[in-house]
Amino acid sequence: MGAPIRVLLVDDQALVRSGFRIILESEPDIEVVGEAETGTQAIALAAALTPDVICMDVEMPEMNGIVASREILSAPGASPAVLVLTTFGHDEYLFDALAAGVSGFLLKTSRAEQLIDAVRVVAAGGSLLGPEVTGAVLARVRDTGPAGSAGAGAAPAAPEGSALEVSALERAMADVGLTPRERAVLVLLAEGRTNAEIAAELFLGEATVKTHVSNVLQKLGVRDRLQAVVWAHTRPE
Repeated sequence: MGAPIRVLLVDDQALVRSGFRIILESEPDIEVVGEAETGTQAIALAAALTPDVICMDVEMPEMNGIVASREILSAPGASPAVLVLTTFGHDEYLFDALAAGVSGFLLKTSRAEQLIDAVRVVAAGGSLLGPEVTGAVLARVRDTGPAGSAGAGAAPAAPEGSALEVSALERAMADVGLTPRERAVLVLLAEGRTNAEIAAELFLGEATVKTHVSNVLQKLGVRDRLQAVVWAHTRPE
């Protein structure tokens, strides 16, 4: 086994931090190296401790977790992966956090094994946007984004029932040169589907889906799946 995943916990509630520490340190491949209760402390400890993953709360004194994440991820040198721990009440922050470059979102009501898995995923360079959090993103897009029916004027490549304004998205996807199959993959990706779920929906192998996702990210000029979600919900006008 290699070096353990070094985790920094950031939350203004001591009991929450203690609970997360107990959960994470029950695993032999995870080590909690520090705790912070404000965004300001998080920035200082991130620089001093160089963790692999930061579990970041949103609402905190002095500086919220989104501002702190932006500061940490824009600093020179190697950046940790930031896993935002959120609630439905904080969905207004989601797009700002995605734009800041965080690697994932997890609800504080998630099960212990989900937290452990999420830390491992983002530490390995992956990204994570749980279905429940995706639902909050989509609800906010429907409230504040372009009006329109998902079914009206949709091209055949887009899955039926998409929460996106599909006709505008189809035009945007065509502008960047996505193939029909890549367009279908992106729509499902933007709804929070996993590779396995996309494969089942489109009757493809998971390896093929991974190739399509890689091509989509390259053509959109984005870093990861989460930024693809942002692109899909903000790019169409």
